[in-house]
Amino acid sequence: MRPGLKPSLLTIALFAGLLTACSGGGGGGGTTVAPVPVPTPTPTPTPTPTQSQPTYTRGVFPAASSFKDQCEVPRVGVDIEGNPYTDVQGTLGDELFWLRSWTEETYLWNDEVTDQNPYNFSNPEAYFDVLRTTETTPSGEDKDDFHFYQSTEDYLAQRTAAPTSGYGARFAIYASAPPRDVRVVFTEPNSPASTPVSGEAPFQRGAQILQIDGVDVVNGGSQADVDVLNAGLFPATAGESHTFVVRDVGETARTVTVTSANIAPSPVNRTEIIDQGANKVGYILFNTFSPTTSEEAIRDAIQTMADGNVTDLVLDLRYNGGGLLAVASQLSYMVAGPTPTTGQTFELLQFNDDAGNRNPVTGQVNSPIPFYATGLGFSLPNGTPLPSLDLPRVFILSTGGTCSASEAVINGLRGVGIDVVLIGDITCGKPYGFYPTDNCGTTFYTIQFQGVNNVGFGDYADGFVPQDNSFAFGERLPGCTVSDDLSNPLGTAGENLLETALYYAENNACPPVPFSSSASTGVAPGSPETVFDRIPGQQLAIRTSPFTEARDILENSRDLTGVN
Repeated sequence: MRPGLKPSLLTIALFAGLLTACSGGGGGGGTTVAPVPVPTPTPTPTPTPTQSQPTYTRGVFPAASSFKDQCEVPRVGVDIEGNPYTDVQGTLGDELFWLRSWTEETYLWNDEVTDQNPYNFSNPEAYFDVLRTTETTPSGEDKDDFHFYQSTEDYLAQRTAAPTSGYGARFAIYASAPPRDVRVVFTEPNSPASTPVSGEAPFQRGAQILQIDGVDVVNGGSQADVDVLNAGLFPATAGESHTFVVRDVGETARTVTVTSANIAPSPVNRTEIIDQGANKVGYILFNTFSPTTSEEAIRDAIQTMADGNVTDLVLDLRYNGGGLLAVASQLSYMVAGPTPTTGQTFELLQFNDDAGNRNPVTGQVNSPIPFYATGLGFSLPNGTPLPSLDLPRVFILSTGGTCSASEAVINGLRGVGIDVVLIGDITCGKPYGFYPTDNCGTTFYTIQFQGVNNVGFGDYADGFVPQDNSFAFGERLPGCTVSDDLSNPLGTAGENLLETALYYAENNACPPVPFSSSASTGVAPGSPETVFDRIPGQQLAIRTSPFTEARDILENSRDLTGVN
């Protein structure tokens, strides 16, 4: 019997025979024999079915498919996209053994994972945490710093850009334990955060959050204080009103009351066309490749640039942690145009050594991902021609939050000879990706491939680095190191990263003296511990003790959904 399947039930019917006595004949009459009472037997109880448990043998890995969707607690019904659940009754062992075999079959560094007995773990999540390499990059960072899971319900809500409660503000946590420093990074258009109240938007870039519902954000120390702060920063439902004391850059504190709403993220937050002498420089603040709406949003933004006859383009990816790799390919095509990209490879996926020339996830022959020149059906009709700018150069604004699919744009364009100028800070260093995979209600993200470009390069695990940066590792690119100081609105010429890009576009060099720093504005310089908005499955950011790690999974990804 295959492990995990319910044994068949055999119902046994019990029959009791009735014993009757016969009358005997005889000359003078007969004697009647009374029936002998027969006791009613106690019915044999129907046995309770038991689930077979898989057997662990070190180094022996049954096919992952033999355990897939066999769940200790199966789901019933349909998911939020209308797809019926495929779960069947199984055991905890089935879920653990699926993770083990799936890792062996698909994990990029499967030869660096210690084979541990699944029965030593009480839940799939704890077991998944150890199914990874412990090797490091040349700089000493964990090679696999991208090993995560979340509920499938949250993953689907995020992928489809389902509205979730919030204000439409993204916060940077520069210090999560007292004395805390929480800042507004940007706001979504037409959201409670950006809609003016008495002539002023409640949240503005760079503003420091000082109080929430009467609790001191900077020094509040009790768990009760922390609970109030988290409830105010990340409202659980739409319609909640919370009162904030905020201090805008260079201003005195003010009090605002904001009511949460269901917010869908805007992949393209802002576009501008800036006159630069005889040239026109396009600017696109592109914050995520994740929801399917990103396909149409970035197409529309590039069309705006094409209609404006831009001669240079600044892609602001400083907060873009990645998403759909297919949309990254489309964007790269729209920047470079058909001449350098036709017939070329945007990214080739390299899987583990056991995979050969096949993709171990799909089972198909591993073919290069091209530069997609048409819509793929995410939010544009399949086959819709995409516009292009045909530019030989592009400026990328970056921080440590520029990750995965955003880095694939950088690497893919470099592979076909496009000059990429990096303005800002070192990118996160994630040339890796995965197919988000559901099992029994949890979506797991395990590194399954490394992407290389048209010339076979993909070794940037320590990030892409601006040329003038002192960091000794990573892949160096032309460009300038500039801090994201939150001093000015995004997309304005006074904002440090954009101003530096405009200078470089005109002079082909970094400015001899960096533009104004954050020191005079009161905005904390450098990199935050993390950046948050309200997303499904998000860990809360405020802690009683120092913040260690929190990361949005899908926003830090190279998602292969839709790749042909």
